[in-house]
Amino acid sequence: MKHHIISLCQLLLILALAHTSAFAQGLRSAYFTDGYLYQHTLNPAMGNDQNYVAIPALGNINAEAHGNFGYEDIVRDNPLYPTESGKKKTSFMNPYLSDPLKGFNKSWNRVGADANITLLSGGFKAWGGYNTVEINAKSSSNVKLPYELFRFAVDAGNDTYNIGDLYVNSQNYVEIALGHSRDINRQWRVGAKMKLLLGVADADIQMKDVTANLTGDTWTLHGDAQAHMSMKGWKYKTEEKEYKAQAGSYSYINDVNVDGAGIGGVGLAADLGAVFRPDKYWEVSAALLDLGFIHWNNDCYATNRDKDFTFDGFHDTGIKSSQGNTADDQWDKYSDQIAQFYNLQDEGDKGGRTTMLSARMNIGVRYTLPSYEKIHFGLLSATRFCGKHTWTEGRLSANWEPLNWLDGGVNLTANTFSTNMGWIINVHPKGFNVFFGMDHLIGKVSKEMIPLSSNASVSMGMNVTF
Repeated sequence: MKHHIISLCQLLLILALAHTSAFAQGLRSAYFTDGYLYQHTLNPAMGNDQNYVAIPALGNINAEAHGNFGYEDIVRDNPLYPTESGKKKTSFMNPYLSDPLKGFNKSWNRVGADANITLLSGGFKAWGGYNTVEINAKSSSNVKLPYELFRFAVDAGNDTYNIGDLYVNSQNYVEIALGHSRDINRQWRVGAKMKLLLGVADADIQMKDVTANLTGDTWTLHGDAQAHMSMKGWKYKTEEKEYKAQAGSYSYINDVNVDGAGIGGVGLAADLGAVFRPDKYWEVSAALLDLGFIHWNNDCYATNRDKDFTFDGFHDTGIKSSQGNTADDQWDKYSDQIAQFYNLQDEGDKGGRTTMLSARMNIGVRYTLPSYEKIHFGLLSATRFCGKHTWTEGRLSANWEPLNWLDGGVNLTANTFSTNMGWIINVHPKGFNVFFGMDHLIGKVSKEMIPLSSNASVSMGMNVTF
């Protein structure tokens, strides 16, 4: 029975992440890098003196993962290797591990993945300021799991597990953005972007109020699973099965089908930003990004119809009974109840729904050395507002422009999930721009090249300037 509830959680994760495409916050390590062409993605008030056109699909690529648990917590060194097992690795549920839960947070365990690919982009000076045009493909997926879920997975003893709620969300869309920034006076510069959003797919999956009570011979499970999927052509594949102990049949979801994927919703969003320079050496900036929504055309809803299941053993049974009250008969009855509790069932399309974007806020302070103006320091506060998946970050950076065509910097960061380092190298000779950077160093990876920590990022881009 424990296997059933763990498998249900795995199914929820697979459904949510099935349509993650290529939504990162941009390269925050480059917020204070003057030659970085995509500062406007971090604050729309930040223009520059450089006209540019992105090389299609290569102008600005960002991929980021974040979380407080990762691969190294799930996959462990096998304590039985090599004497009793030929496998070097095992899962955290291996009963021979001395401390299987050491890598998990005692409260919430979170992991997320964001990505952005700039399909087309350009920036140019006109109309009294700096203007940008962009087409970006964005994706963001987040998972939030309680500690009790992992304790339940490894503990076979009698106990009450108040597992709580499980949350999974994935949002995928294409944005078409037009931006403009300009100087108001010698101290103030403002900017804004308007965005048309074309929704591709959105998943919002929850398992609410999950409990498991294991006392003696009695199992009591409770959980309310709900899945909202919005995507053009999305349909659940269902299978019919006969009840074992009663007449009739029930349907359950065993796969999904996407027929004619395309635009599944439309929305609008805006970015707002401002920069204040009180003197030559100090600069204060702030931006609110992705203030908007997407209205989806469909809402494919699935749920487990029976929220509770109790098994208290077999009573008054025998090998043969004139009343048919055998152990097999009772197990058939319980098997029907488990199926109703465990399996998600298609409740049909509930019509359109509206989801909000994960808004972002960046606040930065920059100081330039009066004695050597090629070096400046910056402090950036970044917050992402996404409900139960909200997180915040502080980043202290040092930036250097040794040559007119070369600049970059390094930084230290501490956020909701970890502490780490970031960097940016930006090369921009006449006619060309290329940059590489990371907001989080990747660190060690497995032999399959999977980062052992869930905190990692990479950004790069190639652009033509004129």
